[in-house]
Amino acid sequence: MTRAELIAASESLEHAAEGASDDLTAKLSEQADTLATLADREKGPDHGRLAKIEHSLRSLKESASDEGADLIDDALTHIKEYRKTVDGV
Repeated sequence: MTRAELIAASESLEHAAEGASDDLTAKLSEQADTLATLADREKGPDHGRLAKIEHSLRSLKESASDEGADLIDDALTHIKEYRKTVDGV
């Protein structure tokens, strides 16, 4: 289940990238690819890595359309759900 949250976040970002400007599309696609890759690894990402991704997404959200911002929020929600399962901080 936990990895499913990262996949869902990746998919939300892919959808957000579809309607974004070229520059924003590239950045959102990169974040989507990162999350998909992290979901496939044997050991998942730690809190620090996820915090960096969340920070980047919040910055990208400022440049997104209303629909894109909603999809980024959705991705952030999935990441937060995944973080609840990560040991540590």
